[in-house]
This record gives sequence, structure tokens and C-alpha cells, in this order.
Amino acid sequence: MASRQTTNDRRARIEEMRRAEQSRERRNRIITISLSTVVVAGLVGFGAFVLNKKSEEKEQQVAEAKAPVKAEQSWDAKKLGNKHVETPVSYPMKPPVGGDHNPVWMNCNGDVYKEPIPDVNAVHALEHGAVWVTYTDKAAKGDVDKLAKKVKATPYSLMSPYKDQKAAVTLSAWGKQVAVDSADDPRVNQFFTKYVQGPQTPEPGAACTGGLSGK
Repeated sequence: MASRQTTNDRRARIEEMRRAEQSRERRNRIITISLSTVVVAGLVGFGAFVLNKKSEEKEQQVAEAKAPVKAEQSWDAKKLGNKHVETPVSYPMKPPVGGDHNPVWMNCNGDVYKEPIPDVNAVHALEHGAVWVTYTDKAAKGDVDKLAKKVKATPYSLMSPYKDQKAAVTLSAWGKQVAVDSADDPRVNQFFTKYVQGPQTPEPGAACTGGLSGK
């Protein structure tokens, strides 16, 4: 009789342990499913946030590309001329925004020149769709450094000092030019967005490397 009771007790304990184990497994499954749901929801939400942000940035870039640049000067591209010449060229504006130019372009793959560069080579870079940032000694060092950083990060752009221009900082593209107040002037980003390989480019896709590299 005692042996039978012992056997029943053992079976009862085993059954109790089995039920406890099953209960733990159910709780673990519920926790795992709940955590997975939270993680998936978070990833979906983050993905949607990233996509929305990219979409907003794209819309902003499109808006900037369409909007006119305040106080921008424009020249008729057809009247500028674009012949390759080996002789010096006298340009009607400083810095020049187009016209006849040297057959060799100035490298413009985010190149920042510490010394002045030849107009005739820089104009050829503009023909390829580059934006040329120029500055005088009146430009604040902080602005020069910020603009240099932007140029270095932007293919089809170049930068150099230019003492004969009126403004402290000037941005030029083929047939387009604007003087800005500082590196933080919103027209800087707008000008880059609008004119780096923009619709004004006479030779879109032409090289910005393999040309003149300066001193």
C-alpha cells in the first residue's frame, strides 16, 4: 500500500513539473512573439520614417531646383560663345560665367585651389556643368572653410581665391552667378542643387578630371 502511494506521489510530482514546464514554455512563446512584434513594428516605423525623410529631401531639392535664386545674374548662353582658343580671352564679368576658353578644363571634381586659377580653364569647367566658388580676402575664414568642405564633397565643383570680384563670396555656373552673404546663406545650397550638372550645362556629363590641376 505504501509503495503504491509513493508511486502515485511520484507521478503527481512529475505531472506537476510537466504542467509547470508547459506553462513556462507558453510564457516564453508569448514573450518572444510580443518582442518580435515590437521589433518588427519598430523596424517598419523606422523604415517609413527614413522613406518619408528621403521623400521630403527629394521634394525640397526639386523645389530648390525650380525656384529662382534671389539676386542671381543671368547671361544669354547663346551670346557667350564657347570656342576653344589658345589665346587670352577678355571676359565682360569677373569671375567669368562663359565664353571662349582654353581647350583644357580645370579639374572640378571637388577641387579646392589655394591659389588663383586661370579664367580660361575655369570657364571650360563651367561648360562641363561645374559650379565655381570664388572668394576674396574679405571673406571670413570660417566661411571659406565651410565652403571648401562643401566643394570637396561635391563632384562637378571647384573653388579658388579671386581678388578682382566685387563680392566677398561668389558662386558661378555657365551663364549664372550670385553673390552670397556667407557660407550659411541658403542660396549656396540652392545654387549647387540647381546648377551642378544643371540644365544650363552646355556639355553635361563631360569629364571633371584629367584636366589642369593647378599649382
